[in-house]
Amino acid sequence: MNQILIWYWMTLYRNINLHRSLIFLLVAMVACPVSCDRPAPMVLIRTDLGDMTVEIYPDRAPVTAGNFLAHVERGTYTNSVFYRVVRLDNQPDSPVKIEVIQGGLFSDELLDTIAPIIHESTRQTGILHTDGVISMARNQPGSASTEFFICIGDQPSLDFGGLRNPDGQGFAAFGKVVRGMDVARAIQALPDEGQYLKEQVRIREISLLP
Repeated sequence: MNQILIWYWMTLYRNINLHRSLIFLLVAMVACPVSCDRPAPMVLIRTDLGDMTVEIYPDRAPVTAGNFLAHVERGTYTNSVFYRVVRLDNQPDSPVKIEVIQGGLFSDELLDTIAPIIHESTRQTGILHTDGVISMARNQPGSASTEFFICIGDQPSLDFGGLRNPDGQGFAAFGKVVRGMDVARAIQALPDEGQYLKEQVRIREISLLP
């Protein structure tokens, strides 16, 4: 009789623990889409011509997005500038045409003090250079640090395997303008000389939105 009672209580105990484990698992499965699927960080680019809101994708481009957000938090872009515009009418010698605006610190003296990051290609991240996408300017792969550009229209030649850059590695995209593309287009239309703006557009600051 005692053995039967012991077996009964042990079975009951195991069943209770099993039910608790199942309940915990179900709660975790239900809660995870809310707590784990966090919204993408948003930043505000404030310029003298207006504001742009940019969605950043650290889950898809962790190195590139993380670097940009770190510079935003440090205030690197306060009083930086948009200084270069590329349109169909100002790149006569380029067989592969693009349309972008480029911004950042501009000063080589400042850029020489900032460590570059590894190159995350669009083949790795899946973030293609479509209208409004923000991406890192660079020379050689792995030389990007602070300078960035925004696509005006779709620019597939900037993706991995694209023909704009002879090395075929493309550029490292990490986010997208979700509000304020009219500002980007207004900057692109400003007078330039050899793609460099005659009057640079001040970036008052880039800040992380709550």
